[in-house]
Amino acid sequence: MTELQQTVFHDRHVASGAKMVEFVGWDMPIFYPTGIVQEHLATRKGAGLFDVSHMGRFIVRGNGALRFLQHALSNNADALDIRVTGSQYTFIPTETGGAVDDAYLYRFVEDEYLLVVNAANLDKDWDHLQTLLKDFDDVELTDRSKEIVMLAVQGPMSRQLMEEIIDSGQLPEPVRNSVSIVTISGAEVKVARTGYTGEPLCFELFADKTDGTRLWDKIVDKGATPIGLGARDTLRLEAGLPLYGHELGEDPDGKEIPIMSCPLSKFAVSFSPFKMDFVGKKALKKQQEAFKKILSRDYTLINDLPRMTRSIAVAGRGIARDGAKVFKGEKHVGYVTSGTMVPTWTVEGEGLESVQTDQHQLRSICFGYMDSDIIEGDEVTIDIRGKAVEALVVPFHIRTDAPPYSRPIVYNHRLADKGIPAGDSPAKVRRLLEKSLENTLWRQKQCINLIPSEMTMSPMVRLLSVMDPTFRYAEHKKSKAFYDADIFYYQGTEFIGQVELMLEKEMREFLGCDNVETRLISGQMANTAVFSAMVDYINRGDRKCEPRRIRQVMNNHIGKGGHLSAQPMGALKDYVARDPRTERPAVVNFPVLVENPFKIDVQTTLELIDEYRPEFIIFGKSMVLHKEPVAEIRRFLDAQGMDAVVMYDMAHVLGLIGPHFQEPFAEGADLVTGSTHKTFFGTQRGVVGSRFQEHEER
Repeated sequence: MTELQQTVFHDRHVASGAKMVEFVGWDMPIFYPTGIVQEHLATRKGAGLFDVSHMGRFIVRGNGALRFLQHALSNNADALDIRVTGSQYTFIPTETGGAVDDAYLYRFVEDEYLLVVNAANLDKDWDHLQTLLKDFDDVELTDRSKEIVMLAVQGPMSRQLMEEIIDSGQLPEPVRNSVSIVTISGAEVKVARTGYTGEPLCFELFADKTDGTRLWDKIVDKGATPIGLGARDTLRLEAGLPLYGHELGEDPDGKEIPIMSCPLSKFAVSFSPFKMDFVGKKALKKQQEAFKKILSRDYTLINDLPRMTRSIAVAGRGIARDGAKVFKGEKHVGYVTSGTMVPTWTVEGEGLESVQTDQHQLRSICFGYMDSDIIEGDEVTIDIRGKAVEALVVPFHIRTDAPPYSRPIVYNHRLADKGIPAGDSPAKVRRLLEKSLENTLWRQKQCINLIPSEMTMSPMVRLLSVMDPTFRYAEHKKSKAFYDADIFYYQGTEFIGQVELMLEKEMREFLGCDNVETRLISGQMANTAVFSAMVDYINRGDRKCEPRRIRQVMNNHIGKGGHLSAQPMGALKDYVARDPRTERPAVVNFPVLVENPFKIDVQTTLELIDEYRPEFIIFGKSMVLHKEPVAEIRRFLDAQGMDAVVMYDMAHVLGLIGPHFQEPFAEGADLVTGSTHKTFFGTQRGVVGSRFQEHEER
C-alpha cells in the first residue's frame, strides 16, 4: 500500500482527537470529537478553521503567464486587479466544454498568479496544463503544493478573529474575491475573501509551510473551531457549491457534464475579447446560448445543454444519496449528484428582528442533475431505497446577503400573516384616525427619531404642506414656440408657478449656483435625473444608435459610506458602462486613508484619476465626518486638462453648506444634488443645482 500523504497540520488533527481517513491519497480529518453536525453549526455561528493544504497550488509566472491563463482557463484572468478583486472562480475546460477541473485563480502581486486545484485532480491538471504550455513562450509553471500551506477561516466571527491576529497590513476590502498581504506572528500571509462554505465573512490564507503550525495555533487560540472534511461537504452543499466528481466531470451515465450546467458557471466563464481563443470556447459558447434561451423558457437549443444542476429540498422522509434517480411524474428526469442531511440553526422572529436560537434542526437537501426544462418550484420525486419521496426544486438553501450571518431558507417557511383590522367601514376609519394620532404623538413627543431622512418640519411648513396647492398638478416645460416661456399643462396654476420661482431664487442663493431644479421627489430621483441627463448629453449627436453609457465613474464605495443612489446596484445601474477588461461596471472607488477609513486619500485618488480618466466623479456619503476634497480634485483636473463632470451628492449634508463646512460650487463642483429633508429642514423632496448657464456648451 502507498503511504498516505500528510499536511503540516497532521499532528494538530491527531492531538485534537480527529477521526482520520484516507482522502485521495491524504490522511485527513473527517471530523473531530464534537462531530460533523456541531462543526457545521459552529461555522455558521462562529468561526471554523479548515485545513485545505491537501489541495494543489500552482504558481504561474513570466511575460506569457497571462496569455497562457487566458487560453487554458474559462474565466477572464485579465480582470484580476490586486487593488479591487484579485481572485476568481474558474474552470480548466476540455475542448468539448466539460471540466478537467474547477479551480480558483489568485493574483496577490503583479508578476505572478496562484492557481488552486482539487487534490484529486492535481496530477491530471498538471499534465493537462503541461500539454498546453508547449505553445507558449516565457511561462514558468511550478507546483508549490508542498511548500505553501492553505487554511480557510470561515464564519460570522472570522473577520474579528483575523483582525485580532494581524500584526501589520490590512484585511482585504470587504468585497468577495478581494485580496491582501498581511503579517501574522512574523509570517507573511496572503489573504483572500474566498471560501467553500457560503459564509458572507470568509477568508483563505496562504503561507510558507514553515509558518503553518504557528498560524494554526494562533487561530485556534483566538477561538476558531477546527472543522473536518465531513462538515466541509455539508456546508458547501447547503451553500449550493459544486464538487468535482459529483456536479462536475461525468454523470452517472458516463457522459461528460457540460460546464454551463453548473450553477456557478455564469461567474466562471468569460467570452471577453481580451481572452481571444481558449480551450473549449466554441462548445461553451453553444452551451451559453442554450442557457440563455432556457432561462427564457425557450427550449429550442436544449440539446446543447440537456441537463442542469439544481438545488432540491427533500420534503418527505429520507436522505437522497448520490446516484438516486429523480422523477417528474412518471418520467425519469435525472439523478442526485450530492445529498445529505444538514443541520440549521433555528430562527425566532421575522425580518431584521429575527435572531438565531441555540436550537437546531436537520433538513434533507441535495443537488439534482436534471433535464433543463425542470425549473424552480417544480415538484419532483426521488427514489430513496425503492420509495418515491416527494421533493421540491428550490433556488437556494441559504442566503448570504444579510451579513455577518448566512441565513437558512427553509422551503416550507411562511411569513406570519400580520392581518388587518376587522369590523365595518366606519369603525375601521375611526380606528385608523385614532392610530394616526397615536403614531404622530409617539413620533413627535415620546421618542427621539434618529432616522436622518425624517427631520421634523417646522409648524409653518407642516401647515403649508396640507394646503390645497401642495398636491395639485403643475407640470410645465419651456416651449420654443413661445420664446422658451414655461407652458403649464394645467390651468389655475399661477400661484404655484410664483412659488416655484421664489423657491428657485432662494435655492440658487443658498447653493451658490446658476440653475436649480426643485421639482424632484427625492434625492435618489435627483441623482437619477442627473445620470439620465449625462447619458442624454453624451449621445446628443446620434439618436438612432444604442446610447453610449458613462464610460468611467469614480465614487465612494457603499461599504465606506457611499450613497446607494450613486452605486452600480443603485440609481447608477442603467447609466454606467461595463469595463470590457473587468466585465464589471466601470466604476473605481475613492481610496481611503489606512489610519482613517472615513477620509479620502487624496494623493492616491489623483493617481487613480490619471490612470482611469473618469468622465464623471461623484462625491458624497451617508457617513460624513470630513469635507470632500472637491477643490483638490478640481485643481488636478484643470491642470491635466481632463474633461470630467464633478458632482457632489449632498443628501445628508445639504443643510451644512456654508463657510463653516463646505461650499461645493466655490470649490469647483459642476453639480450638487441632495435631499431636502435631512440636515436641510424642508419637505421630503430633492433638488439639483448646476453651475452651468442655461445654454452653456461644455
